[in-house]
Amino acid sequence: MASVEGHTAEPRKTNNPATNAAKVQSSSSSFRRWGRKYPFVRYGLPMISLTVFGAVGLGHLLQGSKDIAKVKDDQEWEIIETKKALSRTGPIDAYKPKKISLEEELKALQQKVDINNYDYKRIPKPNEGNSG
Repeated sequence: MASVEGHTAEPRKTNNPATNAAKVQSSSSSFRRWGRKYPFVRYGLPMISLTVFGAVGLGHLLQGSKDIAKVKDDQEWEIIETKKALSRTGPIDAYKPKKISLEEELKALQQKVDINNYDYKRIPKPNEGNSG
């Protein structure tokens, strides 16, 4: 097999500094015309895009910090739970409340306090103690 070198269909680009400068000049002048002709493109579009992308970026950063704080809190809770054998409601098997009824509490209170025998005790007024 013999390799055949062929010419490509694209013409070769020449590096002429004068033509490159003219192209840059014309493109920059057309961009300036856009700014004068359509002020929204020059001022409004960058401001709106900055506002939208800034809000999206801040939301993303805040969500990341919330996730990190949640993971850190869970890790700390696991450490405490393993050290002290705690559950989310308190120590395991440490507190078992008595089953009490209101009637029993009332009877116990009536035995302590006798409402038929009492003494009147006068409570002094706040400005009575300061005689002047």
